[in-house]
Amino acid sequence: MIERYTLPEMARIWDEENKLRKWLEIEIYACEAWAELGRIPPEAVAAIKEKAAFDVARVKEIEATVRHDVIAFLTNVAERVGEASKYIHLGMTSSDVLDTALALQMREAADQLLGRLEGLRGVLVERAREHKFTLMMGRTHGIHAEPTTLGLKLALWVTEVDRSRERLRQAREMISVGKISGAVGTFAHVDPFVEEYVCRKLGLKPAPVSTQILQRDRHAQYLTTLAVIAGSLEKMATEIRNLQRTDILEVEEPFAQGQKGSSAMPHKRNPIMCERIAGLARVVRGNALAALEDMSLWHERDLTHSSVERIIIPDTTILLDYMLAKFTEIMAGLTVYPENMRRNLERTHGLIFSQRVLLALVEKGMLREEAYALVQRHAMQAWREGLSFKDLLLRDPEVTSRLSPEEIEGVFDYNYHLKHVDYIFRRAGLE
Repeated sequence: MIERYTLPEMARIWDEENKLRKWLEIEIYACEAWAELGRIPPEAVAAIKEKAAFDVARVKEIEATVRHDVIAFLTNVAERVGEASKYIHLGMTSSDVLDTALALQMREAADQLLGRLEGLRGVLVERAREHKFTLMMGRTHGIHAEPTTLGLKLALWVTEVDRSRERLRQAREMISVGKISGAVGTFAHVDPFVEEYVCRKLGLKPAPVSTQILQRDRHAQYLTTLAVIAGSLEKMATEIRNLQRTDILEVEEPFAQGQKGSSAMPHKRNPIMCERIAGLARVVRGNALAALEDMSLWHERDLTHSSVERIIIPDTTILLDYMLAKFTEIMAGLTVYPENMRRNLERTHGLIFSQRVLLALVEKGMLREEAYALVQRHAMQAWREGLSFKDLLLRDPEVTSRLSPEEIEGVFDYNYHLKHVDYIFRRAGLE
């Protein structure tokens, strides 16, 4: 049973409480590091750890005056700590806290998304195995080509999800870095040990070189990775939308009891969830473009990236979390119509076996160009006149002089297209 999407799962990562809690954690670890270096008295660190706290409403109240979020936070913490607060934020700049905390939040969000991908993969594997040999029409350019199976289509999606998982793991690793190196990254006022200590405590790697900020190619990789995942979901949703069209109707997204598709037409069952996913993918792509724009900043930093990131990073992770949850729900409840698939397979009166006829004639000694012209001539007649392609071949002496009726009959065998399905499933790790 697929749980319905609830916003707080991902939104909690981005709420003010979680963010400020991480800021405080970073500041306390920095104090511990300074204490190990003998710069802060142990009793001061003990007082800080005992008393340090914040109130989101009070931080907002202070920020309204000072117009600086980190200063507002530090002021509120100092109100709680008292005398020992003079040791908090020693030698640090705001971005030491901001960027390191953001890395933690992005890592948490990546873990949430990896869980969603794992859930989607499980559903896709289950449905792929269920429909491993469910024959359907394969289409190229939107035109009937040759038979495939729904299971193979879904196995393809499983492997794409696997690539998405790998890309996201790489992006998670790339963003899992911190920096406590001061105003322009030179450690002029903070010992490198502090950075090493804080990052070790947080499970982050210290950035080998930084300016006042972590470099935004890391964030751009993360956001573009989310955009690729959204693009994959859009691709899959678009395929379902096409297969749900009235004139095809081979699959259909879930349609709940009591649901209505149109205010004007009671018969409508529209693929609204798949359309929603396709539309939201455009937003994710736009946000990824903004992340690429954030890479180029003035000198050791400017502030043009900050306002952008406060929107695009939370919004994109929440959007993709929602999209993954909804598409998993769609795939779990997908209705499949094998009888319509069979009907569509037979709509062209056997033309989908034209390549098999071509190859059979070539194997019997006919030149490929001659065989192609012969097969195409009969195919076009069958298409124009709605005739049986097989019957036209059986009536052609040029064909029957090379292929017996039994051989022609054998060419029109759907099972021929299933002979390597097991192999493909094994290669995709779906056995």
